[in-house]
Amino acid sequence: MTRQFALMAGVAGASGLIGLTTLVRPALARRALGLPEAEATRYALRIAGMMLTALGLFLGGFAAVATMAGAA
Repeated sequence: MTRQFALMAGVAGASGLIGLTTLVRPALARRALGLPEAEATRYALRIAGMMLTALGLFLGGFAAVATMAGAA
């Protein structure tokens, strides 16, 4: 695995972990970001968490497929 694919896999793992944490525990992310406690904030954090989780899944999948295809 080249450095680029290792970096992509690392970003995918970090993004997926942060996204899942934000998706499952929006109150924890809200306190960490210093956002007000409102229903709209909770929905926005869940949407952002799902987007980060999807980013992690796609990046990880692309890195894995590219490595298996011999691009590295």
